[in-house]
Amino acid sequence: MDENATSLPAADASRRDFLRTSAGVGAGLAASSVLQTALAQEAPAAAAPPTAPKAKGDDLNVAVMGVGAQGRVLIEAALRIPGIRFKAVCDIWAYSQQYGSRYLKKYGHTVNVYEDYRELLEKEKDLDAVIVATPDWMHAEHANACMRAGLHVYCEKEMSNSLEKARTMVQTAKETGKLLQIGHQRRSNPRYIHAVNKLIRDVKLLGRVTHGYGQWNRAKSEDLGWPERSPVPADILEKYGYASMSQFRNWRWYKKYGGGPIVDLGSHQIDIFTWVFGRNPSAVTAAGGIDFYKLHEWYDNVMAIFDYETPEGTARAFYQVLTTTSHGGFYETFMGENGSLLISEVPSRGNAAMREPHAPDWDPYVKMGLLSPVKAPIVRAATRDVTVDVRVTMESGNWPLPVELAKPAHQPHLENFFNAIRLGVPLNCPAQVGYETAVAVLRVNEAVEQARKLHFNEGEFLA
Repeated sequence: MDENATSLPAADASRRDFLRTSAGVGAGLAASSVLQTALAQEAPAAAAPPTAPKAKGDDLNVAVMGVGAQGRVLIEAALRIPGIRFKAVCDIWAYSQQYGSRYLKKYGHTVNVYEDYRELLEKEKDLDAVIVATPDWMHAEHANACMRAGLHVYCEKEMSNSLEKARTMVQTAKETGKLLQIGHQRRSNPRYIHAVNKLIRDVKLLGRVTHGYGQWNRAKSEDLGWPERSPVPADILEKYGYASMSQFRNWRWYKKYGGGPIVDLGSHQIDIFTWVFGRNPSAVTAAGGIDFYKLHEWYDNVMAIFDYETPEGTARAFYQVLTTTSHGGFYETFMGENGSLLISEVPSRGNAAMREPHAPDWDPYVKMGLLSPVKAPIVRAATRDVTVDVRVTMESGNWPLPVELAKPAHQPHLENFFNAIRLGVPLNCPAQVGYETAVAVLRVNEAVEQARKLHFNEGEFLA
């Protein structure tokens, strides 16, 4: 129902090939929050032991709850992964049910179709896992029911539009011993793993990282419509808690169902701030409003500043999400004393490091395969009408990242989830990490509403 409706020595050469094609098993776990250690030390006595991993090569039987646009993106990515067998789809909209079942049948997966997830869980007895891609307000109900039914869950972000509900998901995962992967797919993207874990953390390419910047801008658009001959009947909408077909289709804009653009889009990138700085934010300041789409309930633009207290001192990150201009698209930049790093899920956005002139030589990192050779900046000769201020720092050129992802963006994250089931590898975004991001993101809307700086205490991030 989620429908925003996507010549080196041989050893060095092998290493470079690995960087270009693989995230590495469980690599994103190294960047999990510092709270993970505390969690490991306080596992509840009632927690069930994790399910024994399936033998390598065993097929996994999977169902999908929510076959809107995002559900279809995840289906498309999962179809590329060997050993995944789709057994069922569930959606309250017959139109999406039919689309999902027909699409999967085209690829050899004959599935049972359900309107009510409870019927699916009652009748499908050979499932291993469920992909949950329903609207945010239903994530907790669906994920908790699946885990209590003995199934592992891949749940789209945001965990919920309610921290209380999100907290129950973490607790249910602990109690049942079932895996719960949250869909912050950048944590499994090999380009991001290389940039954050290798360049920023291991070799400290940027030196002390003092600032972050992220944005996700979209051009203005009309509300989502639907085929006139295929609406959800009014009684079905009412049964499942929707006031109208318009609200069902555009649920992200309404407080009952979602959290607005800062949650829908910003959640992905604010999660990366926490990964890079290695801790949760200490405060957030935000401004925004319903400036353009007057019939919506959530802010159509938001600008937020997060504070992070790192061992090296205070760092800050700025985030903006705009829905009336597509200027700049979406990307993240991290800035440090020795350079900056621009990264995006879309290779054309940049994905390169920029070195400050005073920084140590980066050529050794090229020889190590951590950076590609520098692309020199274009230098234009000054004319009689142009003078150059000598106080301006000279640009040092771009050093491209040597890591490419020749897969759909969500595929590595799904692979990590399925490998966790089969092989017992760590999840790259387990429930507790997803919860920490939910705390940081959902408080932004609160900061906008209260028009003041909000401070976090570390206990808020522990579910």
